[in-house]
This record gives sequence, structure tokens and C-alpha cells, in this order.
Amino acid sequence: MGIRNESRVNGFFLSGLTDQPELQLPLFFLFLGIYIVTVVGNLGMISTIVLSSQLHIPMYYFLSSLSFIDFCYSSVIIPKTLAMILSRDKYISYSGCMSQFFFFCMFAVCECYMLAAMAYDRYVAICRPLLYNVIMSPRVCSLLVAGVFSVGLFFAMLFDGCLIPLDYCGPNIIKHYFCDIMPLIKLSCSSTYIDEILIYVVGGFNMVTPSVTIVTSYAFIISSILRIQSKEGRAKTFNTCGSHLTAVLIFYGSLISTYLKPAASSSAIQEKVTSVFYTMMIPMLNPLIYSLRNKEVQNAVKKLLKRNPSS
Repeated sequence: MGIRNESRVNGFFLSGLTDQPELQLPLFFLFLGIYIVTVVGNLGMISTIVLSSQLHIPMYYFLSSLSFIDFCYSSVIIPKTLAMILSRDKYISYSGCMSQFFFFCMFAVCECYMLAAMAYDRYVAICRPLLYNVIMSPRVCSLLVAGVFSVGLFFAMLFDGCLIPLDYCGPNIIKHYFCDIMPLIKLSCSSTYIDEILIYVVGGFNMVTPSVTIVTSYAFIISSILRIQSKEGRAKTFNTCGSHLTAVLIFYGSLISTYLKPAASSSAIQEKVTSVFYTMMIPMLNPLIYSLRNKEVQNAVKKLLKRNPSS
């Protein structure tokens, strides 16, 4: 990610979530609490899955990968936001800004496709149970996860490649609390028509493709659930998918309301509030959703605590 010599600014100033001084300290403690819960929840989920042999199945392999993505995803945004609030220094260098957006984009795209991979895993488990171990072999699961990270890396490079050639002549105040693509494009003094078309086309592709995979998978899953005779069987089967559906609805709902709508349809404050959901709240909520609704994870945690009472 090289820096163009023609860029007339060496860095940017982030406007943050609010300019009101009395809200800075409450926001700092709120975001600090969110980040602590996010780190403990996601690293705890990864540790539980790694240390519990009963969780060494594809479903939890994907879940541990999702937890890793959420941990990295939030770490790209929240520490810089906390430092900015605490020091009141809202400056970020040009290279720092491009790097922050690169990793934010990479892990956001990874989350989209990881949720799709998890939906496919649930489809195979419920609709093709006899072939599950064959279809979702360790090699296939590893290839799916590697594919998710490869797609994230590719699109992050593509989007970052749209931003780096642009000239920024000033003002250099980004009306956001992190370096996102739309606020950066609005600051450019270059022609951004092609970039905006690419953003909507590629961004739409990255939301529609996983969404279609998820919707199709759950259409088959619901059809299979309805054919189950016993109420207990239907409830148990649906509970295995409930956590994933909850995570999908929250994540995609906040993304679509931010990126796939006309730029003039909402204010900068509304965009900031919406973006808090997918940059801070979702990485925190995912491990809570999956642990609170999943008896296997709860039992694994209890066994680990009994094995290591000092923890």
C-alpha cells in the first residue's frame, strides 16, 4: 500500500462520534467496556473450542474462526477510538488511515463470507446428515476458511486500491470516528465516479452473494425442520440455527442500512450510530449469542472450570 507523492495531505483528523466534551468520558468507558467484553468473549470462545474435545467438529471450527475475525475486527477500530478520546488527539497519518481501512475492510468481508460458510455447514448437518462427515471433512472445512480469508484479503486490496490513487487537497477532516471508504471519497479532490460505481457494485456483490447462500441454506433447513414429526425434534433442530440467524440479521441489517442506500438519505450522525453496531456491538454480541443459546458450549465451559477451579 504505497503512498502517492501527489497527495497534498499527510494525514487526516477524525471528527469522532461527538464534539460535546461532557460525553467524551462516558463514551470512553462505554467503548472500553465493550472492548473488554469483546476480547474476553471471543478469546474465551476460541480457548473453549480448542480445549474441549467434544467441540472439535466443523460447526465449532467455523465458530472459532468467526471469533478470531471478530477479535481482529474490533481491534482495528476500538483501540484507536479509545486513544483518540483519551488524548483528544484526533490526528491519523495517511498511511495509518489507509492501513486501518484495509484491515477493517478485510475482516468485514471475512465476516460476511464466514457467516455464509456457517449457514452451509448447518444446511449439510440438517439436510444431509448421513453425508455430513464426508461433505464437511477437515480438508473441506480448512479450504472454506482459507477461502474466506483469501476473499477478504482480495477485496480489501481492491477497495484500498480505489482510495490510494486519489488526491486529497483539503480539508482533511474525516466526518467519522474511523477511516471508512465513503467519508474518505467525499474528501477527495479527484474524480471519484468510477470509485463510487465500483463500491456499490463490489460492495453489493459481497453482501448479496453471502446473503443468497444464507437464505437458500435456511430455506432448505426450514423445509427439513417442518418435516420433523416431534415438537421436541423441531425445537432442538431450530435451536442449533437460532444463534446463527440472530447474528446474521444483526450484522447484515446494520451493513445494508449503511452502505446500500442513497448517500443523502441519512445524516452523518445516523451513519456513525449505525456503524457502531457493526464495528463494536456485533463483535461483542456474537460470542454472547452463541454461548447463551448453545448448551454444548455452556457444558464445555463448565467442564473446563471444574477441571481448572483456579480459573
